[in-house]
Amino acid sequence: MSAVLNAVSLFLQFAEVCDALAATTKKLEKRALIASYLDGLEVDDASRAALWLCGMPFPETDTRALNVGGSLLSKGILHLSGAGDEALSEAYRRSGDLGAAGADLLYGRAPARASLTLAQVESAIAALAEARGPDPKLRLLLDLLARATAEEAKYLIKLITGNMRMGVKQALVEEAIAETWSAPVAVVRRADMLLGSLPEVVALAAVGRLDQASMKLFHPLGFMLASPVASVQEAIARFTEEVAAEHEQGAPAIAESALREAQIEDKFDGIRAQLHVAPQDSGPSRVALYSRNREDLSASFPELVEAFSSIAERAVLDGEILAWNPTNNRALPFSMLQQRLGRKRVTAEMLRDVPAAFVVFDVLYREDQLLLTEPLDHRRSVLEDFCTRWSPFTASAAVRGQSDLFTLQQNAAVPRLILSLATRLTSAAQLEDAYVGARARGNEGAMIKSLASTYQPGRRGLAWLKLKRELAILDVVVTGVEFGNGRRAQVLSDYTFAVRDTDSENPGDPARPVFKNIGKAYSGLTDQEIAEMTAWFRAHTLEDHGHFRIVEPLVVLEVAFNNLMRSTRHASGFALRFPRILRIRTDKPVAEIDTLRRVEEIYASQPDKPAGPVDA
Repeated sequence: MSAVLNAVSLFLQFAEVCDALAATTKKLEKRALIASYLDGLEVDDASRAALWLCGMPFPETDTRALNVGGSLLSKGILHLSGAGDEALSEAYRRSGDLGAAGADLLYGRAPARASLTLAQVESAIAALAEARGPDPKLRLLLDLLARATAEEAKYLIKLITGNMRMGVKQALVEEAIAETWSAPVAVVRRADMLLGSLPEVVALAAVGRLDQASMKLFHPLGFMLASPVASVQEAIARFTEEVAAEHEQGAPAIAESALREAQIEDKFDGIRAQLHVAPQDSGPSRVALYSRNREDLSASFPELVEAFSSIAERAVLDGEILAWNPTNNRALPFSMLQQRLGRKRVTAEMLRDVPAAFVVFDVLYREDQLLLTEPLDHRRSVLEDFCTRWSPFTASAAVRGQSDLFTLQQNAAVPRLILSLATRLTSAAQLEDAYVGARARGNEGAMIKSLASTYQPGRRGLAWLKLKRELAILDVVVTGVEFGNGRRAQVLSDYTFAVRDTDSENPGDPARPVFKNIGKAYSGLTDQEIAEMTAWFRAHTLEDHGHFRIVEPLVVLEVAFNNLMRSTRHASGFALRFPRILRIRTDKPVAEIDTLRRVEEIYASQPDKPAGPVDA
């Protein structure tokens, strides 16, 4: 049990612990700091602190949202500090963190004496979530920050943005809770997974009742992830390694039989999502769709929510939201689906032109059974039974209150709950054929999954592999650069790049090439390369717009990507999906970079190219 040291816990103590956590990179030290801090708090305050240390203002099961962005926070900082935009930009550039930048500007102006308690901060955060509109939120924000010391303001801003930036993950807080109340870490983690609420976990841990935790729906569980492989040979080698580990045998002893212990599926190019559904006492079932980053996607896909409201079972399913072509029962390109994201109201035209479906490939929970520890082949059997029972009920639905959106007859036949095709794997040749077939159907590639694999939320291992190959590689020239974020806030790490439009060039003036931007990338280079490029770009800046610079088009990069889309954002009319910098081509002159004509050839070769341009 926690030994209570302070009846009233100040937020300053929380901020000081956060500073100490940010100052060390050692996991054991971090865990000890958290455990010691929690042990000195009353249970209610320990519940608040444990949650906030994870950067979450509210528990996962709490649907409230602060809706306070960087713009509003910046206004608050500028108002209270009396500083100008340039001073705030310089402070942000020094740290790469808005909380630290705010503290820098508030030193000497904020109260010197701490008075905010954890309970008062909780009430202020709740009021921020309830306020509607920027002006009421700004008034509440100013009131909160005006009562805070500069150090407290730093972590209030960090908490509001959801980015504490001190190297503390939720798993570490779970370990600290286990240490504080002498509970097994596995039991704490299971309780947190089932409840989706660290405050509830702390409350149960404090009275020794963690075993009473039971499953609560409508908070996203962690998604099991797949490890990428680039070839059939690599997939077989890594999967054989996984099977060997499961059987505690050497890989050569079971290499021939390893493939027969797997299934293959298409790797879809949509939005990974988790479906939660539960019957209500009256009316349709409650439905929610969650993304991998725990965002609620339900508002963007009202036809799915309505269709699944007919499912009269408690369940959690894992799958992919896809833009779906009901004519040929194939997925449409991801660029089509992008048009549906982030919209509070979906138009009739979008529902007509970009119908959505949910392709499911796993089941995590059904009725009162948590299935995570069951092997994949058993979960697959449960999923097949679930889809056989409920898919027919989801094939046609009208959105309540938006029935005008379904005026076209073809929308009534759009499938909504689709079981992914899974085939028992028997040979390397079959895996190659599966990849080729998936690409021909407009999907990203193929998945290989161990039939014995349990579902491990948030884990990436060899039990699931995804075979994806890069579509192509382009040599491009850098035309613009931006400062990064976080630890890259002081270096130019984000590169906008272009190809040559030889059709628009004057053949008589080869010294004036025409460049058309086609994308932006920020991954692939080492810190040393970025530092060297930053110095070079500073010296070769043509126009300095503060955060963004137009630079001399002289640096050639080799860039790989997965898909090519029509785009209204770039002058080229195209955009690369998932571009990655492979290397700096110091050996290649700008005159030899790839052309817009080459880009058009690659686009034409894609089996999954969209029908028209998108803003991407």
